[in-house]
Amino acid sequence: MTDIHPARIHPARIAAEASRTAVRAKDKQAWLALFADDGVVEDPVGRSAFDPEGRGHHGRDAIAAFWDATIANADTIEFDYRDSFACGDEVAYVGTIRTSVGGMRIDAEGVFVYRADGAGRIASLRAFWEVDRAMATATQEAADTGH
Repeated sequence: MTDIHPARIHPARIAAEASRTAVRAKDKQAWLALFADDGVVEDPVGRSAFDPEGRGHHGRDAIAAFWDATIANADTIEFDYRDSFACGDEVAYVGTIRTSVGGMRIDAEGVFVYRADGAGRIASLRAFWEVDRAMATATQEAADTGH
């Protein structure tokens, strides 16, 4: 029998973990299926190169385009969340998302908020991180020498 505290079992946590699993596996269709039809992704929140108007990516087609412009280009994406706080139908994670692209590693420190709808699908994913701070962490990854 597993010893999981009932407060840790939360619809938004379950949806968020499924999202991270799909992203790590680079499974676009599994990731898109986690979202409500009218779901929204704001990553990062506000204006950015990914979202020049700062309104977020609304609906599955726009979320799919977000995937193609961002996640699809990453070699790997790792999640290092130090803590989480579930309230109402949302959960906020505090930590780092580490992305490797073309031999470079970038760490985005932030707060990552998932809201689940009544069916347990992701109604919104809002990522609060600062592009300039993340880009300042860019480092060349060591080459794999096979040893």
